[in-house]
Amino acid sequence: MAILTLIRHGQSTYNFENRFTGNTDVELTLFGKEEAEKAGVKLKNYKYDIAYTSMLKRAQETLQIILQVIQQTKIPIVADKALNERRYGNLQGQNKDEVTNKYGAQQVEIWRRSYDIRPPDGESLADTYDRVVPYYKKEIEPKLKSGRNVLIVAHGNSLRALVMYLEGIDQKEIVSFEIPTGSPRQYVFEGDLKIKSVNYL
Repeated sequence: MAILTLIRHGQSTYNFENRFTGNTDVELTLFGKEEAEKAGVKLKNYKYDIAYTSMLKRAQETLQIILQVIQQTKIPIVADKALNERRYGNLQGQNKDEVTNKYGAQQVEIWRRSYDIRPPDGESLADTYDRVVPYYKKEIEPKLKSGRNVLIVAHGNSLRALVMYLEGIDQKEIVSFEIPTGSPRQYVFEGDLKIKSVNYL
């Protein structure tokens, strides 16, 4: 049996300012750091063998705070761009309300939530899936199959893509699926990586 825990980073400065963040490398807010600490408290009873994160500092800092809280700072940490947030292209840094006023709520919703439609010069969720899932299969699944417990701290869309794969969610259902910041989503696997249970802690 193995455990996989997925956590979306705490609130970032762009989250707070209601801006499209994408792969812009922004900091956590004070509230985001508090979210990371609270996530750590929820994980105090679990032991991890390895942790994965993206190349972006909001995810890396969230992970570091969590590991300090659970007193597991010595475990291996792997950072890879495959787990980065999806790129929002020309929308990055722009205020979401202003973009909505310019393009209309329906168009913005399509850019944000649809599976395979890209924002201007950006990535779709399908593009994100195509880098996250192969990386997971190659690098992380073997660890779980060997019985190791894995912690992944990443981003809303990179984790949505991974959840699609893990739970067999289809392209229509994933549109309404949201991962809150700082809330551990935990999978318990049987030996063949069949999901025994999944829930938010």
